[in-house]
Amino acid sequence: MQFPLPLVHGTLIKRYKRFLADVALAGGSVVTAHCPNSGSMKACAEPGRPVFLSDHGPDTARKLRYTWEAIRMGRTWVGVNTMNPNRVVHEALVADGIPELAGYAQARREVVYGSHGRSRIDVLLTGHASRPDCYVEVKNTTMREGEACLFPDAVTERGRKHLEDLAREVKRGRRAAIFFFVGRGDVEWMGPADGIDPAYGKALRKAVAQGVEALAYRARVTPAGIVLERRVDMRL
Repeated sequence: MQFPLPLVHGTLIKRYKRFLADVALAGGSVVTAHCPNSGSMKACAEPGRPVFLSDHGPDTARKLRYTWEAIRMGRTWVGVNTMNPNRVVHEALVADGIPELAGYAQARREVVYGSHGRSRIDVLLTGHASRPDCYVEVKNTTMREGEACLFPDAVTERGRKHLEDLAREVKRGRRAAIFFFVGRGDVEWMGPADGIDPAYGKALRKAVAQGVEALAYRARVTPAGIVLERRVDMRL
C-alpha cells in the first residue's frame, strides 16, 4: 500500500482522549491530528518521537486536517493508523502474496456474516478450486516486549467475540483465519498478551484448537507506504 500523498514530518507532543494527538511540525507550528487507533498504544506513543502525518488539505470538510500514520520507535517505523492493515492485507490477498491463503478467485472486504448477520468479516475469500471459503479477521498489533509482539494492548471483549465467530465458521465446514498484522519491523514472533487480557489468550488458544488458523506477518512501514515483509512465528 502506497500513501497517496507525501507524508508530513513532525514530533509527537502527546496523545490524548484516545483519538487525538498534538504534533509539532517541522516549521514550528503545532497541530492536532486524528489518531485512528482505539488501543492503549503501549510502546508506540512516546512523546518526543518523530511521527508522520497524512495531510488532507486546508479545504477538507474533515474536522481535523491531519491523520497520524506512523511513529519512529528506535530504528523502526511503527504503523499507528488501524485502517491501513486491512488495506495492506487485502492487497496482498488479491495478489496471492500470502501463501497460506493463496489460490482464491475473489477477496471481498467487510462482508456481513454470522447467524444473526451482525458481524462483518474483514476479508472473505471465495472461489478456490479445492478449498472452502475462508473468513479472515485482521488484527493490528504494535505492542512490543523484547523480541515479541503481543496482542491485545487492552482488554478486548470484541476480539474474543471475533474468535468465537471464526470458530463457528470452521464448525460449519469453512476455513477461518485470525491474521495478526505486526505493524513494526523490530520483533521476531507473535503471541497473546496474557498479562493484559488473559481471557483473550484463552479464547485464542481454544479457537486454534477448534481449527481456526492463526497467522502473523510482519510489515515494513516507511514514509512511502506499508508492505507485508515476512511471516513470523506464532507462539501460543
